[in-house]
Parts: sequence; C-alpha cells; structure tokens
Amino acid sequence: MPETPETASTWAWLARQQEKIRKVLRTVLGIDRAIAFTIFARGWASLAGLVTMALIARFLSPAEQGYYYTFSSLVALQLIFELGFSFVILQLAAHERAQLRFAADGLIEGNPVAHSRLASVLQTSVKWYSGAALLMVATLLLAGLRFFRIHAGTGVAWKLPWCLLAVMVALTFQLDPVFSFLEGCGFIWQVASMRFGQAFVGSLLAWAAISTHHGLYAPAMVVVGQATVGICFLGVPQRSRILKGLLRFPVREHFVGWRREIWPFQWKIAASSLSGYFIFQLFNPVLFAYQGPVAAGRMGMSLSISSAIGAIAMSWMNTKASPFGNLIARGEIAVLDKLFFRTLWQSTSLAATGALSFFLFLLWAGHNYPKLASRTLTPWAFAMLLLAMVINQLIFAEALYLRAHKREPFLVISVAGAFLQGCATWALGKYWNANAVATSTFVLTVLFGLPTGTYIFITKRRQWHTPAVSPDRAKEYN
Repeated sequence: MPETPETASTWAWLARQQEKIRKVLRTVLGIDRAIAFTIFARGWASLAGLVTMALIARFLSPAEQGYYYTFSSLVALQLIFELGFSFVILQLAAHERAQLRFAADGLIEGNPVAHSRLASVLQTSVKWYSGAALLMVATLLLAGLRFFRIHAGTGVAWKLPWCLLAVMVALTFQLDPVFSFLEGCGFIWQVASMRFGQAFVGSLLAWAAISTHHGLYAPAMVVVGQATVGICFLGVPQRSRILKGLLRFPVREHFVGWRREIWPFQWKIAASSLSGYFIFQLFNPVLFAYQGPVAAGRMGMSLSISSAIGAIAMSWMNTKASPFGNLIARGEIAVLDKLFFRTLWQSTSLAATGALSFFLFLLWAGHNYPKLASRTLTPWAFAMLLLAMVINQLIFAEALYLRAHKREPFLVISVAGAFLQGCATWALGKYWNANAVATSTFVLTVLFGLPTGTYIFITKRRQWHTPAVSPDRAKEYN
C-alpha cells in the first residue's frame, strides 16, 4: 500500500517525539545505550531477585537458604585468582584504543605501536586467566568441601551442587578478561547487552532448578546461563575477527611490559579487590559458621537485595570507565570532570531513591507477608545495609575516577577498611548476631570509608590535574 501524506506526517511526528525522549534521557538522566542495557541487566537482576526470593521462601528450607547464599560468598574467593586484572585490562585497552579505529569488517587501523600494545594486552590476559582458572577450580573445590564438612548440618545434599558451581565458575572466569578487553576497546553497550542476556537466561535456569526442588543447583545454573550467552556473544563475526586478529598479531618489541606497566598497577588493584571480600563477602561464611545456616540465609538475602540496588545505580558510573580512560589519554581533563560529576549526581540520587523505596516496601511486607519478611534481617538492620550502600556509591565513584589514571591510591584505606570490617564481622558474628554485623558496616562506612576516601580523592585529583583547556567534546560521551 503506497504511503499517503498523512501517514508520512504521522511517522515524522513520531520520529520527532522519539528524538525528544532520547534527548531528555541523555541530557537529564545521562542514559545512553550502554547505561540502558546495563539498567536492563541490573533491573532484571533486581526483579528476578524478588522472584528468586519468593521461590526460595516457597521451595527451600531456612537451612538450605543459608547454603544457597554461602555458596555465593565462597565463590567470591575467585578475587584471589583474578587479582584485579579485569579492571587493569579495561584501562590498558582504553588508553591504547584512543589511538586506533575499528572498521566494520574487524580490521584495526591507526598507530602501529598502539596496535601492537593492544594485542599484547589481550594475549597476556588470556594466558594469565587460563592458568589461574585451573588453580582456582582446584582451590574452590577443596576449600568448599572442607568448609561445609566442618560446619554442615544434616539433611542437606550440598556436595554435587557445590562441585558443579565451582567448575562452571572456572569456565566463566576465563571469559571475563575478554569482556573487559572489549569494553576498553569501546564495545561498551554491546557488552552491556550481553550481560543483560546473561542475567535473563541465568535467572530462568535458576528458577527452573528451584521450582523442581533442586534449589542448591540454582547458583550453578545461573553460571551455566552466563557461560552460554557469553560464548555466543564472542562468536559474532566482527568481534570474533577482532579477537582472533589480535591474538595472532606479532607483538615483537612493542609489548606491554608486565613488570614495568602492569604489575605496579595490578598488585594494588588486587589488594583492594581482595580487601573488598572482607568488607562485603565475609558476613555469610562467618554467620554460617557461628550462628548457623538460617542466620547466614537472612544476611545473604538482605545483602543480595542491597547489592542489586547499588549495582543498578552504579551502572551510570561503571559504563564510563572506558570513556574516562580515553579522556585521560587525550588530556581532556575538563571534559572528564564535567562527565564525572554529572554521572556521580545521577547514580547517587538513584541509589538513595532505590534504598528508600525498598525500605518502605520491607515495612509493608512485614505487616502483610511476615513469612517472606522473616527471611531477611529486621527492618532497621536492613536500613543500615541500605544506608551503607548509598554512601559506598560515592566512595566507589571516587575510586573509579582515580583508577582510570592507571593508578590505585585507595590501596591503604581498602586494606585498613578490610581489617576493621573483618575484625568486626568475626567478633560480632561470633558473639552477637547478624543485626550487629549490619550495623558495624554502616558505622565503619560513615566514620572511616567516606572521610578517608573523599580526602584521597580531593588530594590526588588536585595533584594529578593542572588547569586544562580542552575542547568541549562532552556530547560524545553523553
């Protein structure tokens, strides 16, 4: 049917309205394609988390719930083997990518030295993660088996689910550096869309496991979904040609020196990342060991919800890690600061709104669905976790800004914070309860994390940046 003038006018009007909506999303809310897909992924994870929470309350016993969340905390020990390398890969790739162009057919054009160094980053990371994955799976299997044998109760079949989870985590562990590398190369929204697919497929598989009375297999099913989607993503022709070309590229003398360029930055990131385990992941194993699986399950579900809200809000900042590196490599500090502070306001506002909304929902659920509410911490202990999450948005953003310079000035406070939180978690988890552990998190974040982190951010930003006059290229990164 031929298009009439009226139809053409209608389509033109719809196109103008769509462009207006996009402009508002970009300029006011700071939402681009990368953030949109990341929001979809985090939003789906949050919605799926509510469904998972309901299914756990329906199909898992309180003790099985404790195993479920303690599995996740023990798997987080992969930080020991990852050693913060994924963030290092992203920043190294972003700095070299600033001098290169990626053609639609997968060819790379531009500075030949940058081309060689980019290939060196990928080749080194693949070798590192392949070796680390083998060591990691052996360690996780043995450590998990020993831990649960010592502290396990009766009537919970946990051995096979744990072994399957450890093996699958080792597989996805080898894919992570490639995703970080592609993000550094500018494939930000594509990787974000892939992560949405991972979250979607993983959730469906986990729900299938829980609803068929195989709930402890659910964590492994999440990882199975992530691995399947990730492998399909890397098989797309353009990305496949880019990666294969770089893996085969003769680096020769233009390599990225491990001792000179990578390790001085990486070991600090590694120490900070490992410190994060003691700050955010030690709760469940300690409570499992001293208070039992039921207490660990309540803390695990509460942490899962709080972390999901924080992850959605932090999407605004995380998707800017690669652009931050690009801008620093080009010396465009004025544009960098403008982009950072706008994004910081957006992400922190969203975190505060999400925290308040869920706290009100929790109060409502306590009156109307007490069985569901009993699977989490008490409302005021939960409020401590939510407040700490909002404050941590500021600290994480400050750290990401400084780390985009390929430096890690947060090492000292990360280690000190891990020591303080680790001691508090052990003492309060052993001699008190989960509510006291949650309160200690808020107190340490307010009294130690925020003031020291902000002091370092202000000091280092002043030291590293002189007043710079740069063209206003911020629209490229909106």
